Amino acid sequence: MTPNDQKIVEAMRKNPQQGFKLLMAAYMQPMYWHTRRLVGSHDDAEDATQEALVRIYKSFDQYDAKRSLTAWVFTIATREALRLLARRAGRATVSLDEATAQVLALAAPDQWLDSSDTIAVKLQQAIHTLPAKQQVTFNLRYYDELSYAEIAEVTGSTAAAAKANYHVAKEKITQYMNQHD
Repeated sequence: MTPNDQKIVEAMRKNPQQGFKLLMAAYMQPMYWHTRRLVGSHDDAEDATQEALVRIYKSFDQYDAKRSLTAWVFTIATREALRLLARRAGRATVSLDEATAQVLALAAPDQWLDSSDTIAVKLQQAIHTLPAKQQVTFNLRYYDELSYAEIAEVTGSTAAAAKANYHVAKEKITQYMNQHD
């Protein structure tokens, strides 16, 4: 656990309101961008992030300090994004494996990226061609810089599987980028 995460956990246990302010300062923006990459739209990402923050606050007493706070927070954010996708699809649940590129690509990347940054647009297009679990794994590693152990917690897999998913995703993205010059 990072020193900042330790400070957040201690503050949440002593003074939940102050601790929550620290948690929001550290995680709100990364959670927003993580959910944004999953759900596509700004409004949906804001909704998923807010719901995740509420769940984190209400269930913090269930947090196991032996686990990574980052992984716990991103697990909740991922679940909220998937709940939102399920509601949108009129279903009770959507698993990470069922959240296909079609659902995840509801908002084209160039709608929320600066379209003059052609490399960033092409990267997002490449990411959206990946299976859902590879998308999440790639995003968590590349953008959010989570460890493979933390990614494994978020995706419900092993660190070895997370590492394999990341490297396969990276190869597919490289191939896509090279083919779409």
